[in-house]
Amino acid sequence: MAAKEKTKNRTMSNLLVTGGAGFIGANFVHYWMKTYPQDKVVVLDALTYAGNKANLDPVAENPNFFFCHGNICDTALVEMLLKEHRIDTLVHFAAESHVDRSITGPDAFIETNIIGTHSLLKAAKKIWLDEGLNKESHRFHHVSTDEVYGTLGPEDPAFSETTPYAPNSPYSASKAASDHLVRAYHHTYGLKVTTSNCSNNYGPYHFPEKLIPLVITNILQDKPLPIYGDGQQIRDWLYVEDHARGIDLVIKNGQLGECYNIGGVNEWANIDIVKLICRLVDQAFVECPLLAERFPKAAKASEGNSAALITYVEDRAGHDRRYAIDPTRSNNELGYEPRETFDSGIAKTVNWFLNNEEWWSAVMDGSYQSWIKEQYQVTNPTLGASK
Repeated sequence: MAAKEKTKNRTMSNLLVTGGAGFIGANFVHYWMKTYPQDKVVVLDALTYAGNKANLDPVAENPNFFFCHGNICDTALVEMLLKEHRIDTLVHFAAESHVDRSITGPDAFIETNIIGTHSLLKAAKKIWLDEGLNKESHRFHHVSTDEVYGTLGPEDPAFSETTPYAPNSPYSASKAASDHLVRAYHHTYGLKVTTSNCSNNYGPYHFPEKLIPLVITNILQDKPLPIYGDGQQIRDWLYVEDHARGIDLVIKNGQLGECYNIGGVNEWANIDIVKLICRLVDQAFVECPLLAERFPKAAKASEGNSAALITYVEDRAGHDRRYAIDPTRSNNELGYEPRETFDSGIAKTVNWFLNNEEWWSAVMDGSYQSWIKEQYQVTNPTLGASK
Protein backbone atom coordinates (compact mmCIF):
# COMPACT_ATOMS: atom_id res chain seq x y z
CA MET A 1 0.00 0.00 0.00
CA ALA A 2 1.38 3.46 -0.91
CA ALA A 3 1.09 4.88 2.60
CA LYS A 4 3.61 7.62 1.83
CA GLU A 5 2.09 8.71 -1.48
CA LYS A 6 1.56 12.44 -1.71
CA THR A 7 -0.09 14.51 -4.41
CA LYS A 8 1.19 18.06 -4.49
CA ASN A 9 -1.29 20.84 -5.16
CA ARG A 10 -4.05 18.37 -5.99
CA THR A 11 -6.97 19.93 -7.85
CA MET A 12 -10.40 19.28 -6.35
CA SER A 13 -13.77 20.04 -7.84
CA ASN A 14 -16.62 18.39 -5.93
CA LEU A 15 -16.68 18.12 -2.14
CA LEU A 16 -19.07 16.35 0.22
CA VAL A 17 -18.86 17.88 3.70
CA THR A 18 -20.55 15.86 6.43
CA GLY A 19 -21.71 17.81 9.47
CA GLY A 20 -21.38 20.98 7.42
CA ALA A 21 -24.12 22.77 9.37
CA GLY A 22 -22.23 22.39 12.64
CA PHE A 23 -19.76 24.84 14.11
CA ILE A 24 -16.47 23.69 12.57
CA GLY A 25 -18.08 22.22 9.45
CA ALA A 26 -19.93 25.44 8.58
CA ASN A 27 -16.79 27.53 9.06
CA PHE A 28 -14.93 25.11 6.80
CA VAL A 29 -17.64 25.49 4.13
CA HIS A 30 -17.37 29.28 4.33
CA TYR A 31 -13.58 29.09 4.09
CA TRP A 32 -13.59 26.66 1.15
CA MET A 33 -16.18 28.50 -0.92
CA LYS A 34 -14.36 31.77 -0.36
CA THR A 35 -10.96 30.27 -1.22
CA TYR A 36 -12.08 28.01 -4.10
CA PRO A 37 -15.20 29.64 -5.57
CA GLN A 38 -15.13 27.36 -8.63
CA ASP A 39 -15.65 24.18 -6.56
CA LYS A 40 -18.97 22.49 -5.84
CA VAL A 41 -19.69 21.93 -2.13
CA VAL A 42 -22.40 19.51 -0.99
CA VAL A 43 -23.29 19.49 2.72
CA LEU A 44 -24.87 16.46 4.39
CA ASP A 45 -26.18 17.17 7.88
CA ALA A 46 -28.77 15.53 10.13
CA LEU A 47 -29.53 18.89 11.81
CA THR A 48 -29.41 17.56 15.35
CA TYR A 49 -29.28 19.99 18.30
CA ALA A 50 -25.82 21.28 17.29
CA GLY A 51 -26.49 21.45 13.55
CA ASN A 52 -28.07 24.67 12.36
CA LYS A 53 -28.89 25.32 8.74
CA ALA A 54 -28.76 29.06 9.47
CA ASN A 55 -24.98 28.62 9.85
CA LEU A 56 -24.91 28.20 6.07
CA ASP A 57 -27.04 31.23 5.17
CA PRO A 58 -24.03 33.19 3.82
CA VAL A 59 -23.52 30.57 1.07
CA ALA A 60 -27.09 29.31 0.63
CA GLU A 61 -27.69 31.19 -2.64
CA ASN A 62 -24.37 30.24 -4.21
CA PRO A 63 -25.07 28.08 -7.29
CA ASN A 64 -22.13 25.83 -6.36
CA PHE A 65 -23.61 25.00 -2.94
CA PHE A 66 -26.02 22.15 -2.27
CA PHE A 67 -27.56 21.05 1.04
CA CYS A 68 -28.90 17.60 1.89
CA HIS A 69 -30.75 16.93 5.15
CA GLY A 70 -29.79 13.38 6.02
CA ASN A 71 -27.86 11.05 8.28
CA ILE A 72 -24.38 9.68 7.62
CA CYS A 73 -25.64 6.28 8.81
CA ASP A 74 -27.81 6.16 5.67
CA THR A 75 -25.23 4.47 3.45
CA ALA A 76 -27.49 4.40 0.39
CA LEU A 77 -27.99 8.17 0.64
CA VAL A 78 -24.24 8.76 0.85
CA GLU A 79 -23.68 6.52 -2.18
CA MET A 80 -26.29 8.48 -4.12
CA LEU A 81 -24.65 11.81 -3.25
CA LEU A 82 -21.20 10.55 -4.23
CA LYS A 83 -22.50 9.45 -7.64
CA GLU A 84 -25.00 12.22 -8.39
CA HIS A 85 -22.53 15.02 -7.61
CA ARG A 86 -19.43 13.11 -8.78
CA ILE A 87 -17.78 13.76 -5.44
CA ASP A 88 -13.99 13.42 -5.42
CA THR A 89 -13.35 14.68 -1.86
CA LEU A 90 -15.24 13.78 1.29
CA VAL A 91 -14.47 15.88 4.39
CA HIS A 92 -15.93 14.20 7.46
CA PHE A 93 -16.86 16.53 10.34
CA ALA A 94 -20.16 14.93 11.40
CA ALA A 95 -19.86 13.80 15.01
CA GLU A 96 -21.37 13.93 18.43
CA SER A 97 -18.67 16.02 20.06
CA HIS A 98 -19.61 17.23 23.53
CA VAL A 99 -17.89 15.29 26.32
CA ASP A 100 -20.56 16.13 28.89
CA ARG A 101 -23.31 14.71 26.69
CA SER A 102 -21.24 11.57 26.07
CA ILE A 103 -21.14 10.94 29.82
CA THR A 104 -24.91 11.14 30.27
CA GLY A 105 -25.84 9.56 26.91
CA PRO A 106 -23.02 7.60 25.24
CA ASP A 107 -25.23 5.62 22.82
CA ALA A 108 -25.56 8.50 20.36
CA PHE A 109 -21.77 8.83 20.24
CA ILE A 110 -21.31 5.17 19.35
CA GLU A 111 -24.01 5.44 16.66
CA THR A 112 -22.77 8.60 14.97
CA ASN A 113 -19.02 8.55 15.52
CA ILE A 114 -18.35 4.85 14.95
CA ILE A 115 -21.23 3.40 12.95
CA GLY A 116 -21.70 6.63 11.00
CA THR A 117 -18.03 6.83 10.05
CA HIS A 118 -18.10 3.20 8.94
CA SER A 119 -21.17 3.94 6.83
CA LEU A 120 -19.26 6.68 5.02
CA LEU A 121 -16.23 4.47 4.50
CA LYS A 122 -18.38 1.69 3.05
CA ALA A 123 -20.05 4.11 0.66
CA ALA A 124 -16.74 5.64 -0.40
CA LYS A 125 -15.18 2.23 -1.01
CA LYS A 126 -18.15 1.08 -3.08
CA ILE A 127 -18.41 4.17 -5.29
CA TRP A 128 -14.76 5.16 -5.59
CA LEU A 129 -13.01 1.78 -5.57
CA ASP A 130 -15.50 -0.95 -6.46
CA GLU A 131 -17.41 1.05 -9.10
CA GLY A 132 -14.38 3.10 -10.14
CA LEU A 133 -15.75 6.66 -9.94
CA ASN A 134 -12.73 8.89 -9.24
CA LYS A 135 -10.77 5.73 -8.40
CA GLU A 136 -7.38 7.34 -8.94
CA SER A 137 -8.25 10.82 -7.72
CA HIS A 138 -10.25 10.87 -4.51
CA ARG A 139 -9.71 11.79 -0.88
CA PHE A 140 -11.50 10.85 2.33
CA HIS A 141 -10.42 13.32 4.99
CA HIS A 142 -11.39 12.47 8.57
CA VAL A 143 -11.52 15.23 11.20
CA SER A 144 -10.59 13.97 14.66
CA THR A 145 -9.60 15.46 18.01
CA ASP A 146 -6.68 15.74 20.42
CA GLU A 147 -8.82 14.02 23.06
CA VAL A 148 -8.05 10.59 21.59
CA TYR A 149 -4.59 10.89 23.15
CA GLY A 150 -5.91 11.12 26.72
CA THR A 151 -4.62 13.62 29.26
CA LEU A 152 -1.29 15.31 29.99
CA GLY A 153 0.49 16.20 33.21
CA PRO A 154 1.76 19.76 33.75
CA GLU A 155 5.25 19.00 32.44
CA ASP A 156 4.42 16.38 29.80
CA PRO A 157 5.33 17.12 26.18
CA ALA A 158 2.45 18.03 23.88
CA PHE A 159 0.65 15.37 21.87
CA SER A 160 2.37 14.38 18.63
CA GLU A 161 1.19 12.06 15.87
CA THR A 162 3.06 9.19 17.56
CA THR A 163 1.47 9.66 20.99
CA PRO A 164 -0.34 6.42 21.95
CA TYR A 165 -4.11 6.62 22.03
CA ALA A 166 -5.57 6.65 25.56
CA PRO A 167 -9.15 8.02 25.38
CA ASN A 168 -10.82 8.71 28.72
CA SER A 169 -14.45 9.56 27.84
CA PRO A 170 -17.11 7.87 25.72
CA TYR A 171 -16.70 10.75 23.27
CA SER A 172 -12.93 10.38 22.85
CA ALA A 173 -13.21 6.58 22.76
CA SER A 174 -15.73 6.78 19.92
CA LYS A 175 -13.50 9.18 17.99
CA ALA A 176 -10.49 6.92 18.53
CA ALA A 177 -12.47 4.01 17.11
CA SER A 178 -13.43 6.04 14.05
CA ASP A 179 -9.77 7.02 13.51
CA HIS A 180 -8.80 3.34 13.49
CA LEU A 181 -11.54 2.49 10.99
CA VAL A 182 -10.33 5.20 8.60
CA ARG A 183 -6.77 3.91 8.86
CA ALA A 184 -7.94 0.34 8.28
CA TYR A 185 -9.83 1.24 5.09
CA HIS A 186 -6.65 2.75 3.71
CA HIS A 187 -4.32 -0.13 4.57
CA THR A 188 -6.81 -2.89 3.74
CA TYR A 189 -8.65 -1.54 0.69
CA GLY A 190 -6.47 1.29 -0.60
CA LEU A 191 -8.93 4.11 0.12
CA LYS A 192 -7.05 7.40 -0.14
CA VAL A 193 -7.44 8.86 3.35
CA THR A 194 -5.93 11.49 5.61
CA THR A 195 -6.75 12.34 9.22
CA SER A 196 -6.28 15.51 11.26
CA ASN A 197 -6.40 15.80 15.05
CA CYS A 198 -7.15 19.31 16.25
CA SER A 199 -7.12 21.19 19.52
CA ASN A 200 -10.12 23.10 20.93
CA ASN A 201 -11.68 25.40 18.33
CA TYR A 202 -13.41 28.73 18.92
CA GLY A 203 -14.98 31.37 16.72
CA PRO A 204 -18.27 32.28 14.97
CA TYR A 205 -21.28 29.93 15.02
CA HIS A 206 -19.97 28.09 18.10
CA PHE A 207 -22.85 26.25 19.81
CA PRO A 208 -23.41 27.90 23.21
CA GLU A 209 -22.98 24.78 25.35
CA LYS A 210 -19.19 24.96 24.85
CA LEU A 211 -17.05 27.06 27.20
CA ILE A 212 -16.31 30.23 25.24
CA PRO A 213 -19.76 30.88 23.71
CA LEU A 214 -21.45 29.79 26.95
CA VAL A 215 -19.51 32.40 28.91
CA ILE A 216 -20.17 35.18 26.39
CA THR A 217 -23.91 34.52 26.10
CA ASN A 218 -24.36 34.03 29.85
CA ILE A 219 -22.70 37.37 30.56
CA LEU A 220 -25.10 39.04 28.14
CA GLN A 221 -28.01 37.43 30.00
CA ASP A 222 -26.63 38.10 33.50
CA LYS A 223 -26.47 34.35 34.22
CA PRO A 224 -23.86 32.43 36.26
CA LEU A 225 -20.65 31.41 34.50
CA PRO A 226 -20.27 27.73 35.53
CA ILE A 227 -16.67 26.59 36.04
CA TYR A 228 -15.90 22.91 36.59
CA GLY A 229 -13.85 22.08 39.69
CA ASP A 230 -11.05 24.58 40.27
CA GLY A 231 -11.01 25.82 36.68
CA GLN A 232 -7.38 24.86 36.16
CA GLN A 233 -8.01 22.44 33.29
CA ILE A 234 -5.73 23.46 30.42
CA ARG A 235 -6.64 23.40 26.74
CA ASP A 236 -4.87 24.41 23.52
CA TRP A 237 -7.12 26.86 21.62
CA LEU A 238 -7.29 27.28 17.84
CA TYR A 239 -9.32 29.82 15.87
CA VAL A 240 -11.73 27.88 13.68
CA GLU A 241 -10.69 29.41 10.34
CA ASP A 242 -7.08 28.48 11.10
CA HIS A 243 -8.32 24.91 11.55
CA ALA A 244 -10.06 25.06 8.16
CA ARG A 245 -6.85 26.29 6.56
CA GLY A 246 -4.93 23.43 8.16
CA ILE A 247 -7.38 20.86 6.81
CA ASP A 248 -7.02 22.41 3.36
CA LEU A 249 -3.25 21.90 3.53
CA VAL A 250 -3.62 18.29 4.68
CA ILE A 251 -6.06 17.49 1.86
CA LYS A 252 -3.89 19.16 -0.77
CA ASN A 253 -0.41 18.14 0.36
CA GLY A 254 -0.65 15.54 3.12
CA GLN A 255 0.72 12.01 2.80
CA LEU A 256 -1.96 9.41 2.20
CA GLY A 257 -2.80 7.24 5.18
CA GLU A 258 -1.15 9.68 7.58
CA CYS A 259 -2.33 11.86 10.47
CA TYR A 260 -1.54 15.52 11.10
CA ASN A 261 -1.96 17.43 14.34
CA ILE A 262 -3.39 20.94 13.94
CA GLY A 263 -3.02 23.14 17.02
CA GLY A 264 -2.71 26.71 18.13
CA VAL A 265 0.29 26.32 20.49
CA ASN A 266 -1.92 28.36 22.78
CA GLU A 267 -2.52 26.76 26.19
CA TRP A 268 -4.90 28.41 28.63
CA ALA A 269 -6.47 27.35 31.91
CA ASN A 270 -10.26 27.46 31.69
CA ILE A 271 -10.61 29.99 34.50
CA ASP A 272 -8.13 32.36 32.82
CA ILE A 273 -10.10 32.22 29.56
CA VAL A 274 -13.31 33.00 31.44
CA LYS A 275 -11.72 35.99 33.19
CA LEU A 276 -10.32 37.26 29.87
CA ILE A 277 -13.75 37.08 28.24
CA CYS A 278 -15.24 38.95 31.20
CA ARG A 279 -12.72 41.75 30.70
CA LEU A 280 -13.35 41.90 26.94
CA VAL A 281 -17.13 42.08 27.32
CA ASP A 282 -16.85 44.68 30.10
CA GLN A 283 -14.54 46.73 27.89
CA ALA A 284 -17.01 46.50 25.00
CA PHE A 285 -19.78 47.94 27.17
CA VAL A 286 -17.52 50.85 28.15
CA GLU A 287 -16.53 51.56 24.55
CA CYS A 288 -20.08 51.21 23.21
CA PRO A 289 -22.69 52.43 25.74
CA LEU A 290 -25.48 51.41 23.33
CA LEU A 291 -24.74 47.78 24.21
CA ALA A 292 -26.50 48.35 27.53
CA GLU A 293 -29.69 49.11 25.59
CA ARG A 294 -29.31 46.03 23.38
CA PHE A 295 -28.53 43.74 26.31
CA PRO A 296 -30.47 45.15 29.26
CA LYS A 297 -30.03 41.94 31.25
CA ALA A 298 -26.23 42.22 31.20
CA ALA A 299 -26.12 44.04 34.50
CA LYS A 300 -22.67 42.90 35.58
CA ALA A 301 -21.19 43.72 32.17
CA SER A 302 -22.64 47.22 32.16
CA GLU A 303 -21.20 47.67 35.65
CA GLY A 304 -17.77 46.45 34.49
CA ASN A 305 -17.90 43.44 36.78
CA SER A 306 -18.78 40.37 34.71
CA ALA A 307 -16.34 38.28 36.73
CA ALA A 308 -18.80 38.44 39.64
CA LEU A 309 -20.89 35.90 37.70
CA ILE A 310 -18.19 33.20 37.96
CA THR A 311 -19.64 30.20 39.79
CA TYR A 312 -17.74 27.00 40.56
CA VAL A 313 -19.60 23.71 40.08
CA GLU A 314 -18.77 20.07 40.73
CA ASP A 315 -16.17 18.74 38.33
CA ARG A 316 -17.35 16.38 35.62
CA ALA A 317 -16.54 12.67 35.75
CA GLY A 318 -13.16 11.69 34.30
CA HIS A 319 -12.26 15.28 33.44
CA ASP A 320 -8.93 15.35 31.56
CA ARG A 321 -6.56 17.87 33.11
CA ARG A 322 -4.54 19.10 30.13
CA TYR A 323 -4.43 18.86 26.34
CA ALA A 324 -1.74 20.33 24.12
CA ILE A 325 -0.92 19.79 20.45
CA ASP A 326 2.55 19.67 18.94
CA PRO A 327 2.01 20.82 15.32
CA THR A 328 5.65 20.39 14.26
CA ARG A 329 4.82 17.90 11.52
CA SER A 330 2.13 20.15 10.02
CA ASN A 331 4.50 23.11 10.24
CA ASN A 332 7.41 21.29 8.58
CA GLU A 333 5.59 19.21 5.94
CA LEU A 334 2.68 21.48 5.08
CA GLY A 335 3.90 24.97 6.00
CA TYR A 336 1.00 25.31 8.45
CA GLU A 337 0.89 28.15 10.97
CA PRO A 338 -2.14 29.79 12.59
CA ARG A 339 -2.78 33.30 11.29
CA GLU A 340 -4.80 34.47 14.28
CA THR A 341 -3.20 35.20 17.62
CA PHE A 342 -5.37 34.39 20.60
CA ASP A 343 -5.78 38.13 21.26
CA SER A 344 -7.09 38.75 17.74
CA GLY A 345 -9.15 35.56 17.55
CA ILE A 346 -10.92 35.91 20.88
CA ALA A 347 -11.66 39.60 20.17
CA LYS A 348 -13.25 38.61 16.82
CA THR A 349 -15.27 35.92 18.58
CA VAL A 350 -16.62 38.21 21.30
CA ASN A 351 -17.54 40.82 18.68
CA TRP A 352 -19.30 38.19 16.57
CA PHE A 353 -21.51 37.12 19.47
CA LEU A 354 -22.23 40.74 20.39
CA ASN A 355 -23.39 41.35 16.82
CA ASN A 356 -25.31 38.10 16.28
CA GLU A 357 -27.78 37.91 19.14
CA GLU A 358 -30.51 36.71 16.79
CA TRP A 359 -28.43 33.65 15.89
CA TRP A 360 -27.54 32.52 19.41
CA SER A 361 -30.96 33.35 20.84
CA ALA A 362 -32.58 31.13 18.23
CA VAL A 363 -30.45 28.06 19.06
CA MET A 364 -30.97 28.32 22.83
CA ASP A 365 -34.38 26.65 22.90
CA GLY A 366 -36.19 24.92 25.74
CA SER A 367 -34.31 21.63 25.43
CA TYR A 368 -30.99 23.47 25.55
CA GLN A 369 -32.02 25.39 28.67
CA SER A 370 -33.13 22.20 30.41
CA TRP A 371 -29.83 20.53 29.60
CA ILE A 372 -27.79 23.47 30.89
CA LYS A 373 -29.77 23.56 34.14
CA GLU A 374 -29.23 19.84 34.71
CA GLN A 375 -25.57 19.86 33.70
CA TYR A 376 -24.30 22.80 35.73
CA GLN A 377 -25.96 22.44 39.09
CA VAL A 378 -24.12 24.67 41.54
CA THR A 379 -22.68 22.59 44.37
CA ASN A 380 -20.24 25.02 45.99
CA PRO A 381 -20.43 28.65 44.87
CA THR A 382 -17.24 29.58 46.78
CA LEU A 383 -15.02 26.71 45.64
CA GLY A 384 -11.78 28.08 44.28
CA ALA A 385 -12.89 31.69 44.63
CA SER A 386 -9.42 32.67 45.84
CA LYS A 387 -7.61 31.11 42.87
